[in-house]
Amino acid sequence: MKARLDLCVGRGGWWAAVGWLCGSALQLQQSATAPPRLWLLAGVLAAGGCWLGAAVRVPRWRGLLCLLAATALSWSVTDWRAHQRLADRLDPALEMQPVRVTGVVSGLPVWRSEGIRFELRVERTEPPSPAGVPARLSLSWHPSGDAPGFSAATMPRAGQRWSLPVRLRLPDGPVNPHGFDVALGWFERGIGAVGTVQGRAGVGPAMLGETGGETVDRWRQDLRDRLRERQGDTPAAGMLAALAVGDQAAIEREDWAVFRTTGIAHLVSISGLHVTLLGWLGGVALGWIWRLRSAWLLVLPVPVVVRWGGLAVAVAYALLAGWGVPAQRTVLMLAIVVLLRSGARRWSGGRILLAAAVGVVVRDPWAMLQAGFWLSFVAVGLLMLGGSPSAVEVAPGWRGRAGQELRSLWRTQWVVTLGLAPWTLLFFQQISLVSLLANAVAIPLVTLVITPLALLGLLLPLLWAWALPVVAGLMHVLQMLAAWPWASVHLPAAPAWAQALGMAAAALLVAPLPVRLRLAGLPLLLPMLWPALPLPPEGEFELLAADIGQGNAVLVRTARHSLLYDTGPAYGRHGEAGNAGERVLVPLLQALGVRVLDQLVLTHRDTDHSGGASAVLQALPVGLVQSSLEPGHPLRARAPHQRCTAGTRWEWDGVRFEVLHPEAADHDRPGIAMLRPNAVSCVLRVASSGGRAALLTGDIGIDQELRLVIRQPERLKAAVLLVPHHGSVSSSGLYFLKSVQPTWAIVQAGRHNRYGHPAPPVMERYAEQGISVIRTNQCGAWHWRSADEAHWCARNLRVRYWQLVEPVPLVADGPDIAKSVLNDQPPPP
Repeated sequence: MKARLDLCVGRGGWWAAVGWLCGSALQLQQSATAPPRLWLLAGVLAAGGCWLGAAVRVPRWRGLLCLLAATALSWSVTDWRAHQRLADRLDPALEMQPVRVTGVVSGLPVWRSEGIRFELRVERTEPPSPAGVPARLSLSWHPSGDAPGFSAATMPRAGQRWSLPVRLRLPDGPVNPHGFDVALGWFERGIGAVGTVQGRAGVGPAMLGETGGETVDRWRQDLRDRLRERQGDTPAAGMLAALAVGDQAAIEREDWAVFRTTGIAHLVSISGLHVTLLGWLGGVALGWIWRLRSAWLLVLPVPVVVRWGGLAVAVAYALLAGWGVPAQRTVLMLAIVVLLRSGARRWSGGRILLAAAVGVVVRDPWAMLQAGFWLSFVAVGLLMLGGSPSAVEVAPGWRGRAGQELRSLWRTQWVVTLGLAPWTLLFFQQISLVSLLANAVAIPLVTLVITPLALLGLLLPLLWAWALPVVAGLMHVLQMLAAWPWASVHLPAAPAWAQALGMAAAALLVAPLPVRLRLAGLPLLLPMLWPALPLPPEGEFELLAADIGQGNAVLVRTARHSLLYDTGPAYGRHGEAGNAGERVLVPLLQALGVRVLDQLVLTHRDTDHSGGASAVLQALPVGLVQSSLEPGHPLRARAPHQRCTAGTRWEWDGVRFEVLHPEAADHDRPGIAMLRPNAVSCVLRVASSGGRAALLTGDIGIDQELRLVIRQPERLKAAVLLVPHHGSVSSSGLYFLKSVQPTWAIVQAGRHNRYGHPAPPVMERYAEQGISVIRTNQCGAWHWRSADEAHWCARNLRVRYWQLVEPVPLVADGPDIAKSVLNDQPPPP
């Protein structure tokens, strides 16, 4: 039997590797309602498949059985691990309750001007709640301005043991079409709860001492702090920190935008190119040192020292840089090559790549859902597929060799850029048109100059000063390229079949085939580059209430026009953590194919309604801004502006728009737009040619509702109502609800928001009127079509087991909502 098992592994091993990847990929598609303990059945099937694979003597059937057995086994293992992580989540009964935890800081804490974010490995809780508090937390600490001694030097550091009073919530985030899956990010890192530290520094929280653990992360933090002390918080220092210790958070959001626009973000991340180069340089240096002592040569030959020493250097750098997916892939491929050469064996490049992929997935199955996983492996695969350029006669001398190397580098860059374009569109709906030029400048500078200086500066800090002007010069060039009008193109998300055709076309274009066959791939790209966009028919409209936390943001689209009603909140205390415009709305609009906003309505000046306006105005052309902002407000100067005044009417594609509030006299009352901004919220009614309407109300209160009921009750009736003021007790009066008579009422409010929106009495009022309430914090983005009144929740389109699934009641039951200082916001990028 042992011989048969060895035969199965030897001949069917590669089929088993493919099966392992397939099994993990299938498990990741499992919904939140899948039966529990299904992994046991898969394990039994895997065992049976292995037994049959060992018993069958026909090689063809043995390979198939090994494939099926490995698929079942991989599915079983991944599902078991998923159940373990799901079991280690916060008990919902403890959400937003005060808890004191003691644990060890792990990972690399992220220090920002608004505070610090770090991970805590929990050791005990007070009062003891071992079954309710998970083993790993992600915490934010926002200090008070009057907290004495609060600085980066006194904040939690990796390896320290702290006792912290915290308020926790389940790990979740906004769910929007084509949006980033925040819940997956928490789940993959094993985070069972997120929350905030309560109390001031030196009063509530207490540092209990150093543990001596988290060695690698302590080294990384010490090196990062040393670099920050010498170079300050400059963009150049941020790039050096990212390249030296993998601190991606050290780079500002504006700089990341430049890197994405120019297509060099892969260089600033710890890429396989950096790991390979450093391993090669380390191996060469060790080999040179080894030759200095003849006695050492008798112990180990130089080639062995070069191979294993270079691998050790690559592993050390990958660990120092955070051990991301590209670094894992590179280290595994290098390790396989070293092992094969040590055993005088050879594998094809495809088998090495497959083995590395299995190694990454065995360690972290959910890495397959990361863009970095696919971009990293596909890039290497495309280079293997593209092969070497056709043999040409090389001129003698260094000029001929240099020319050959330049042609090879150019072909490599061209193959990667063209081949990864569909994948970039798949993940980011963006293509950089200056990528070739930007990479031609950035690759040699970053790889051969900046990265070596950043790493050598860890030993000799003077070298960091040498790297700063090089980084500054590179940033200047990249900013000029990013400023070009067509530096990058955003395209709408294509359907799955068009994406599959685009990926096949990219592989065909870079394959070593005759030119006529390669050009046949161009037509296959067209459905992905110009997808057919589903738009409302003439006379109808569709409404999308985005999931943006505590704030309003509603997209209204007709057959040929788009209107955005409010832009959501600024995240963090003063917007330091970004805003809904850049995090949610701009990617959403671009993925939906909205290239121009015909009108942007800003109901009033409150930041939960206008916090994302600046990002939207910067990213998209806006034909007209209509608002109740006071004169002199900076947003009024960003685009053509019109005061939001009752009686303003227009028609797009057979759909009628009308402003119902505020009156012209309301704007003329001194200081009302600043002192009582809610009172002048723009109220907009949208009606289809068939009479189906939506009423968008901003933050009006009961007084404004009564004015509308008295002055124009006939214009209030609507099928969809955006609940005034997020369900505050000061709004949604009974007379107003009876006048509107909505079928659906939409509440855009953050989960566990500090205001307690929507208020239970208000929800009871809606329930008494038989109005169905949808809350975006439970539903995700809500989509409604006037043509057939079809509607759906984003959470229901693609529910996966790691997402927080809450019941979405047709009529809200008004649960008690704990108040907290924690804003509902996605984590920093």
